[in-house]
Amino acid sequence: MYYDFLVKIPENTGKITVNRRGDTTYIEYTYARKYVPEKKYNVPQRTTIGKQSNDDPTMMQPNQNFAKFFPGIALPDERNNSNRSSCLRIGAYLVIRKIMEEYNLPEMLSNHWDERGVGLFLDLAAYSIICENNAGQYYPDYAYNHPLLTEDMKIYSDSTVSRFLSSISDDDRVGFLNRWNALRNHREQIYISYDSTNKNCQAGDIEMAEFGHPKDDKGVPVFNYSVAYDTDNKEPLFYETYPGSIVDVSQLQFMLEKAKGYGYKKIGFILDRGYFSKNNIQYMDTCQYDFVIMVKGRASFVERIILENKGKFETKRSCVIPEYQAYGMTIQEKLYADDEKARYFHIYHKVTKESAEKGLLECKIQKMTEFLKRHEGKTVTLGDPYHWYFDIFSHEKEDGTSKLLYAKEKSEVIERELGLCGYFVIVTSRKMTAAEALSLYKSRDASEKLFRGDKSYLGNRSLRVSGNESADAKIFIEFVALIVRCKLYTQLKAMMAEMSKKPNYMTVPAALKELEKIEMIRQMDNIYRLDHAVTATQKTILKAFGVDEDYIKSRATRLGEQLKAAAKQERDGEDGSTEEDDID
Repeated sequence: MYYDFLVKIPENTGKITVNRRGDTTYIEYTYARKYVPEKKYNVPQRTTIGKQSNDDPTMMQPNQNFAKFFPGIALPDERNNSNRSSCLRIGAYLVIRKIMEEYNLPEMLSNHWDERGVGLFLDLAAYSIICENNAGQYYPDYAYNHPLLTEDMKIYSDSTVSRFLSSISDDDRVGFLNRWNALRNHREQIYISYDSTNKNCQAGDIEMAEFGHPKDDKGVPVFNYSVAYDTDNKEPLFYETYPGSIVDVSQLQFMLEKAKGYGYKKIGFILDRGYFSKNNIQYMDTCQYDFVIMVKGRASFVERIILENKGKFETKRSCVIPEYQAYGMTIQEKLYADDEKARYFHIYHKVTKESAEKGLLECKIQKMTEFLKRHEGKTVTLGDPYHWYFDIFSHEKEDGTSKLLYAKEKSEVIERELGLCGYFVIVTSRKMTAAEALSLYKSRDASEKLFRGDKSYLGNRSLRVSGNESADAKIFIEFVALIVRCKLYTQLKAMMAEMSKKPNYMTVPAALKELEKIEMIRQMDNIYRLDHAVTATQKTILKAFGVDEDYIKSRATRLGEQLKAAAKQERDGEDGSTEEDDID
């Protein structure tokens, strides 16, 4: 994150270097030298501390690393509170604040910071929800036209935000997660949906960013981020971050230990096929945790089970699951040869799924056939899929290359896959019906939406930081924002379920956009007042959160008083604090 001001480039001969990449000149600082035995010389360890100004080559736009390596150089003070918009958007802010208070988030965070620190932390969470952004340099723009949770509604600059992020410690994160999970109900039986995603991170100083195997591979280092979500109470419970090179299947056992450490005992886990392995199944048995897991579609034992039971249930009305437009049946078998327990295999067939999968397979085979036809008589290297679906006939040359002669479809292979289209299997450790198993597995849709919302609506597809402390802090804030946004989603969804019509403004992004239209205007006496009455659409949205027009009016009056008091303090000079004060 680069700050929006300039400082003089340090005069530190031998440690400051200039590196021009494209149209930008970066200023780098050599903070150490590392001896490389293979090369028999020291290699400088450098990090970027800023970007050179285009107008003045002696000045630069610093980033977080500059403050880290040059703490003695003072940075500009916080943004002056008088520079606040005459029109404040309060609707979404009031709903988010209400949810934060209902969850006791300010109180839970007060063990780590004073009122100023807690307020800034929650303001950053609210900013990421409302603006769908996590870039610290744009936070002052959000604060300019929104009420704040910080003491005296103080608007902090991006440099203060940066220093605050760097001050958040491991103890702060661990302490919050311990308290959050201690307040959950450990006596009831719950199912936890556990899923992970990866985030791009190009900053070389982030230790957990490594080259791995992301679904959307952009050729940059990534780190993994996973969340455990309570599908019964619809709340995120805890999160994990781990290096990008670690695959999901190997991380599961560490997560199970964390769940045990948080005191969860009467729980089951809903897992995607990426976590399916014999070791993971055995480990969950050892922990006495139930599980609901989708099994890999091409596993040989899954194909065998589907083919053995094909035709037994697909049209029987006693097997229909109407809410998912599917048919299902349940059989009992061992999961692997030396399995000590019998598992419950739930086999499903869905007509729409069959049609879609057959269309994709036919299209795939057609494109492969056309490619092979075009390259007959040519030297070409073919991947495994071509050898799976086709018998390849080629002529081996003396130089070791081969010329494609022609290819013939493997009819049995293709027909077998066409026959498996529309089928899928879920395995559970506990006895239940096919309908119950599918309903449980579908409940993980909420956790998938959680990740989609995290990347798309919280601006967290990539981290925009240059240090480990700030990266950890942003993920921590992101998780708290996720808790609040998840509540927004579930409350709106519950409200919409009661409505005869399904209006398009009851999604989280649309609802927030509509609530942002509730505004307070600063008048000639410098007092902020509600600009207009709440509309019918806004009343419907607010009702989902137990809020009515009177609540908005009373809160707006209180906000006006707070802003008036803050402005008076500023004029009278009674508040002597500056952003150089520690926020802790």
